Amino acid sequence: MDTPQATAPQTQTSSMALRHTPSRQARHAPVGREYLTFRLGGEEYGIDILKVQEIRSYEPPTKIANAPSYLKGVVNLRGVIVPIVDLRIKFNCLNDHGEAEINSFTVVIVLNVRGRVVGAVVDSVSDVIQLTEQMIQPAPEMSNSIVDTTYITGIANVSERLLILMDIESLMGSAEMGLINSLSPT
Repeated sequence: MDTPQATAPQTQTSSMALRHTPSRQARHAPVGREYLTFRLGGEEYGIDILKVQEIRSYEPPTKIANAPSYLKGVVNLRGVIVPIVDLRIKFNCLNDHGEAEINSFTVVIVLNVRGRVVGAVVDSVSDVIQLTEQMIQPAPEMSNSIVDTTYITGIANVSERLLILMDIESLMGSAEMGLINSLSPT
């Protein structure tokens, strides 16, 4: 007789929890996707927050001989050798002197791309924002000979500023970046 009494309150508690869970989920369910926003030069970009592993202060990487200028080198991140790509140089978002300045705001966004770790140098990280599909406009169509927009997934107007949304996985995994061999599955 003790066993049924002990079971009954557990069943009641479980059914109460089940009744309250859907309403909680509905209130807290995301209505869009979250993006990490960052600056390259004077422009603001956004990438899917789910691709971001961490944000680190900039530390000079170990240079690799004959690497393209945007591949700054590699760093050892807790035993993992991580290539560091300077997106400012890659996208020609340089200062008036044609340089990618390094200051106290410069950070490395550590990304998990296709199961591999890659670092991206940016001028600063701004915020994490949530965008609905209605807030995102398609990327403008331009000739690839003028501007390569294949990595731009859309543009959002957020508080009177334009936010360029980027497919960071396609960019980092592209043959053009030169990381394709290290990013392809082994």
